[in-house]
Amino acid sequence: MLDGSWERGAVERYGRGRTRTYAVGALALLAAATGCGSGGTGAGPAATAATTPAAGQRPSAAASPTPTATPAAVPAAGDAAAWAKWNLKPLPPAPPAPADKPVKLERTGPVPVFSEVKTTDKVVFVTIDDGAEKDPKFVEMLTDLKVPVSMFLTRDIVKDNYGYFKPLQALGNHIHNHTVDHAQMSKVAPEKQKSEICDAQSALTQQYGTAPLLFRPPYGDGANTPALNTSVQQCGPRAIVLWRESMQIHDMQYQAADKKLRPGDIVLAHFRGPKDLKGETMTQMFGELLARIQEQGFAVARLEDYIRPPAG
Repeated sequence: MLDGSWERGAVERYGRGRTRTYAVGALALLAAATGCGSGGTGAGPAATAATTPAAGQRPSAAASPTPTATPAAVPAAGDAAAWAKWNLKPLPPAPPAPADKPVKLERTGPVPVFSEVKTTDKVVFVTIDDGAEKDPKFVEMLTDLKVPVSMFLTRDIVKDNYGYFKPLQALGNHIHNHTVDHAQMSKVAPEKQKSEICDAQSALTQQYGTAPLLFRPPYGDGANTPALNTSVQQCGPRAIVLWRESMQIHDMQYQAADKKLRPGDIVLAHFRGPKDLKGETMTQMFGELLARIQEQGFAVARLEDYIRPPAG
């Protein structure tokens, strides 16, 4: 069952460390049925200040640029009908992907850790973890609405049906690394950390044809530790991604005290179904997420459109 107290307790346990050298995210909900949830004390060196602020940090008021207003949604007739089919109001359209990517990844060296992207675009980024629920209606929903998501998949949770995620990938959504079996990374030896990441990297690359660029540790645990950063470097992903908000069932849980989205926030959700959502379906939960984003006037952009992969 989902309960916001899980993440609150996790945040209290691991702290937000807003002035640490290493970027810090937030710990998120855990689903009892699968043991899955991604949380967030970020780990590893923070991204360059000029591109991505440390996770959990906000630019100072004096330095913060004014958010770029997103145009009001004027969907095509087909798009409007698609949103009406799911009993939702259309989101504002996302602006074009920036030519100068705010997050610039390097081929070697420590990987950055971030829970938000520095941008003035009034956009947020939706990420979905683990892959426990494989509801065909959710594929239909994303096909209709064309809302971009980034998927962080756990090998042993998805291996019974790798094919489920291929239509979602075909929509342009990227697949990233969320370990082999959802181990709590700070509780295992470095060798186990490496196998959790490298073995998942190999399996996901083989199944989906592209090596995952990003990694998210289960619960965000260990993300700020040099040992985990080293393991990520050895296995191929070039950044550790956390979040600012996590979706529960009907609302988001915020790290910000004012409980408001900010431009560039990364939002966490999970592949979940009625067993873990108190009877709600994956599509109902995702619809609630989109409604909360729409109410605050944000568009959903594709996270990878704001990231420059390593050259070459």
